[in-house]
Amino acid sequence: MDNINLEIPDLLRRHFPFLRESSLQKEIALVGAIHHFKEGEILMNFGSYIKSVPLLVKGAIKVVREDDVDGKELLLYFLHAGQTCSMSFSCCMMNKKSDIRTTVEDDATLIAIPIKYVDEWMGKYSSWKNFVMQSYDSRMREMVRTIDSIAFRKMDERLLEYLYQKSKVHQSKILFATHQEIADDLNASREAISRLLKKLENSNRVRLERNKIHIL
Repeated sequence: MDNINLEIPDLLRRHFPFLRESSLQKEIALVGAIHHFKEGEILMNFGSYIKSVPLLVKGAIKVVREDDVDGKELLLYFLHAGQTCSMSFSCCMMNKKSDIRTTVEDDATLIAIPIKYVDEWMGKYSSWKNFVMQSYDSRMREMVRTIDSIAFRKMDERLLEYLYQKSKVHQSKILFATHQEIADDLNASREAISRLLKKLENSNRVRLERNKIHIL
C-alpha cells in the first residue's frame, strides 16, 4: 500500500461519494494518477486510442463529435466535476479509436484510471458498475437533447442555450469566445452567429465586445 496517493480518497469522497466501497477507493488511489490541465488543452483527439478514463474533480471539459463526411464538428456536451466521459468507456472496452475530441473548457483536474481496470471493476464493485451505467444514461440523455435541439429548435434558441451553458461552466456572465468558435461548436456559419448575436444585443440579452460576450 506504499504507492497509494493519499490525495485521491479525499477527492473521491468530495466529488464521487457514490463510489463508496473502501476497497474500490483504495484501488483507485493505487492505480489512479492526478493530472492538471489548462484551458484549451486537448485531452483526447479524433482517431486516438484511449489509455485512461478521466474522473473529473475540478473544472470543465468540452466533448465534440466530428462529422465523418465533411469534417464539421458539433458540441455534444460539457463535463463537470463529479462526472466522466462515458464515450471513453466504450472506446476502452471495445479497443476502438476515439470519434470525439475532449478539450479543457475551464482549468481542470482529473484522476486518470488506466483502461485495464474499467471492465475488471464492473464485476467486482457494484458502485463502479452503477457509476458506469448511470454515466452512459446521463450522456445519452445529453445527446438526445442535442439532437432535439438541432431538429426542433431555431438557431437563436440554440445559441442562447449555448451561452447559458458556457456561463454555467465558467461561473461567469462574461464569456471569452470568438464568433467562429461559437459557430464551430454549433455547426453553423460565422455569419449566422454574428447576425444572431447582434440580434440578441439589440434585444438587450447580451452586450458584445471584441471576443467577449456579456450575458445580461
